[in-house]
Amino acid sequence: MRNHLLAGATALTAALSVNPALARPMTEVDLATMKRVAAPAASPDGRWVAFQITETAPESYKRSTGLWLLDRKAKDAKPVRIADVAGKNESSPAFGPDGLLYFISDASGSDQIWRVATDGAAATQVTDEKADVAGFKISPDGKRLLVWGDVPKECTSFGCDAKNKGALVGPGSGRLYKDGAGFVRHWDQWETPGTYSRPFVFNLVDGKATVGRPLDAGLVGDTPSKPFGGGEELAWGADSRTVYFALRKADRDEPRSTNLDIYEAKVDARIMPINLTKDNQATDTLPAPSPDGKWLAYGAMARPGYESDRVVLMLRDLESGETRKLTEAWDRSVGSIAWAADGKSLYVTAQDVLDHPVFRVDAASGKVERLKASNEPTEGNIGDVIPLADGSLVFSRNSVLMPTDLYARDANGKVTQLTAANADTLAQFDKVEVERMQFAGANGDKVWGMILKPVSPVQKLPVAFFVHGGPQGSFGNSWSTRWNPRLFAQQGYGVVTVDFHGSTGYGQAFTDSINKDWGGKPLEDLKLGLAAAGRQDGQLDTANACALGASYGGYMMNWIEGQWTDGFKCLVQHDGVFDARAMAYETEELWFDEWEHGGAYFEVPEEFEKWNPVNHVAKWQTPMLVITGEKDFRIPYTQGLAAFTALQRRGVPSELLVFPDENHWVLKGANSVQWHQTVFNWLGRYLKK
Repeated sequence: MRNHLLAGATALTAALSVNPALARPMTEVDLATMKRVAAPAASPDGRWVAFQITETAPESYKRSTGLWLLDRKAKDAKPVRIADVAGKNESSPAFGPDGLLYFISDASGSDQIWRVATDGAAATQVTDEKADVAGFKISPDGKRLLVWGDVPKECTSFGCDAKNKGALVGPGSGRLYKDGAGFVRHWDQWETPGTYSRPFVFNLVDGKATVGRPLDAGLVGDTPSKPFGGGEELAWGADSRTVYFALRKADRDEPRSTNLDIYEAKVDARIMPINLTKDNQATDTLPAPSPDGKWLAYGAMARPGYESDRVVLMLRDLESGETRKLTEAWDRSVGSIAWAADGKSLYVTAQDVLDHPVFRVDAASGKVERLKASNEPTEGNIGDVIPLADGSLVFSRNSVLMPTDLYARDANGKVTQLTAANADTLAQFDKVEVERMQFAGANGDKVWGMILKPVSPVQKLPVAFFVHGGPQGSFGNSWSTRWNPRLFAQQGYGVVTVDFHGSTGYGQAFTDSINKDWGGKPLEDLKLGLAAAGRQDGQLDTANACALGASYGGYMMNWIEGQWTDGFKCLVQHDGVFDARAMAYETEELWFDEWEHGGAYFEVPEEFEKWNPVNHVAKWQTPMLVITGEKDFRIPYTQGLAAFTALQRRGVPSELLVFPDENHWVLKGANSVQWHQTVFNWLGRYLKK
């Protein structure tokens, strides 16, 4: 089945129709230095849209973030920069009910809240606290600020000189973690016991924040959750007197717990917040109160300890406490929640096959409708959905061919592109073709994938075979600043991706099917998928291929080394599991590894060893590039060192690239360029004559 991806097709066609004689391949420097659009906000009347753009200087790869403002009522309006201070960063815009634009800036030397009028007058500082502000939300009546950031638990103000230094007990430099400390390290940071991401409420008086006090009395934990939680985990109630937030308790069970709960805190009452979801021991998150204050929508999983369980849209009657599962009959997992202005429906996003579209859910019946546009395709990756009072939406969208831009959809379904941040850059690039494929995978189940390739007269293209991480994820129709299929295609490769068993967007049973089967059905899908790609597109030389993957994809590279020994000319393994036994004791979020294998290693060692790459090193023979980051605490860099040692002892051609300042991802601009150059050199050595 051939189904061309057309997300953003109008803008893309216009960009690539510029003089073909001047076109060139996209490069790793282009990827690192493209503008990154994020965090849109709309004024109450829908006229103004503010957003942030992160720019990267090509000579130094230093990044800076600034704010831009668009007047939707002006004819042929172009975004203009606002509240810019040279050498400083402005981010996280939000409009108050008075139409003023609030944002975070480090202009005063730390991250604090500022505000500015849309006429471009000078910005004024709103908060001046000891701790950095990580995020904020303005109450519906505009009289209060909900603010969060890392603050020691003993502080009753937003920041203080904590007497309890936690692990730093002295007199030496050693960190001492006591029994029951919870996380010792998480993602890429060593924990400081007693310091958490905490919510505070401030009064707003004449544009200044005053009388801040904490809302987490009696609770110990992070809100938003770490490392990836954000403002979607906190919300104001319609009465401007109630705050809802998600929090997981920080105790000895935290490394094994996915039990986020939603708490209700009364701003004017100095009492402990109420746990609204205490009966559910799995994840409850994304609190979203209705505009009339009668309902609380949120997302809930059902199985404790499973981070990739289906997220069902829930609806709680805030007066009676009665709760119902609004999307129980819909086999998709809710990724974001936003109420329509009239309160009759909700807009949610969810992974669906290779796309991440937006859906309308009827608040009364739970009926789900995928939104379509009257004038543009709806494929791609949609996020940041903002419903407006007139029934229109503002949202972000990207695709496998296009980085993020902002769009508006009116009540009749007509979509208008609001930004084109990288149009001039995209216009320079050679064309890339994209097509979808489907085939019968393991157990005869339908499996999807994609093929990207340059428009080239070459009869046979070498293949870069991407394997996604997660493993509950997707190499779908979205832009990536790290693993970007378009960039690889522009180097002269046919790129093939496969959403193997365990991927998201195909129903919960398909996602669950990888459990305790890491090296089984997924490997079979990859073998069948590569063959299917070769049959669908005769330009792909699948016998001249290298495979690449990170995280679970990196695990799969180690597994392929011992199980698919004649499949590839080379492999690229980034932050992959090499020894499942060591991983079980070295990783930080224990719930993931224990759910995936059915328990702790000492309880079910046979499940870990069944799919353990280290047990098959004697068969390793395919040249491999190993990449790791020293700040990776999810899959510690020792796993990469061990894989490289195995390759060297076996005499297999291999290289090791170590980033001392990167975590599970490669985020810094110069490091990204080095990563790509190293990978391209490795692929070229084995695939290009």
